[in-house]
Amino acid sequence: MPSTRTGAATAAPAIPAAAAAPVTVGGRMGGRYGSSRLRALDGLRILAALMVCLYHYIGKQDTSHVWGADPAHLFPQLSRPAIYGCLGVQLFFVISGFVICMSTWGKSVGAFFRSRVARLYPAYWVAILLTAAACAAVPSVIKPVRLDEVLVNLTMLQQPVGVHRVLGVCWTLWVEARFYVLFALCVVWKGVTYRRVVVFCCLWTVAAAVAVVADNPLATEIAMPEYAPFFIGGLALYLIHRYGSDLLLWGIVAVSWLLGQHVAVDGLWSPHGPGLSGERSPYVIMLVVTFAFASVAAVALGWLRWADWRWLTVAGALTYPFYLVHEHLGWFAIAGLHRHLGFTPRETLFTAVVGFLLLAYVIHRLVEKPLGLRLKNSMTAQSARIRLALRTRA
Repeated sequence: MPSTRTGAATAAPAIPAAAAAPVTVGGRMGGRYGSSRLRALDGLRILAALMVCLYHYIGKQDTSHVWGADPAHLFPQLSRPAIYGCLGVQLFFVISGFVICMSTWGKSVGAFFRSRVARLYPAYWVAILLTAAACAAVPSVIKPVRLDEVLVNLTMLQQPVGVHRVLGVCWTLWVEARFYVLFALCVVWKGVTYRRVVVFCCLWTVAAAVAVVADNPLATEIAMPEYAPFFIGGLALYLIHRYGSDLLLWGIVAVSWLLGQHVAVDGLWSPHGPGLSGERSPYVIMLVVTFAFASVAAVALGWLRWADWRWLTVAGALTYPFYLVHEHLGWFAIAGLHRHLGFTPRETLFTAVVGFLLLAYVIHRLVEKPLGLRLKNSMTAQSARIRLALRTRA
């Protein structure tokens, strides 16, 4: 039976795009703690991606058609924590706030958007084409999307225009895009500074709260009250990393955590746990959200300087392509390995996860790095030519 495509309320992210950016200390002052690359953040990113992966593979009852049985029966111990794997989204968003604040310091709006386009689109296009082809070839696993909708998906604008998603995980790219636009227009436009970021955090917190009361679809779409606390917390944590602790910044983090744990419980907890391999506990949801804030705070304070292994850099680079390809393509792999080749459930799960990490490495080396660099260089050169032409005509 074909699977149905779930909405943003039950799906888990696409690697939040900012969370997929290289984690290096930028800006004029650099960070107060650690080396030039924060490898601990790379470790947190791959952890979040694996959380989401387990959720998609064995934390949802609607994967029963690919396993041939309820995953809760196949993985009686592992399926219980897997139902909380979707909370990897919250961790990704906190990391995104931290990384975007860091990577935009000293950059223009144009440079910021060029870096985002070059970073996100190459691997995304490959994932869209691979998944669309797989759905068309084996529609019994996942219902294929019409060709016109596949083409719209290439723009990343399928969510706001109401087109079916080829990738179940890509809904968070729309969340990330709105964060980028807000931050670019309110902060990056005039230059990122401590004061501007703090004002932005405070105003966005108020706007998100007001959007809940207003109950207006447009206000909700812009202010994103269900996601804003995580981005805001990440922004404040980067300022702590850059400038050191102060009461105002920790106050922003505390308010973000208080709001974030509530919206997570409100959005993800149900007494009956529909569609899951078990019932979620609101207390465990709160605990995972607390871990998301606390782990990035540990990076900000330099407590994880010891996690400086080179393999974390590689793992961080694989996170975004792995996130994009693991879900639906993984379902095809599970059906083939378990139901047709006779792999045991544990062998199937292990092979699928490792296999898609390897595919992510191939995409990173053969697509992301070369095409992303060419795309960025081309856009930069074109921008320079346009600026030169405008100055000449003036």
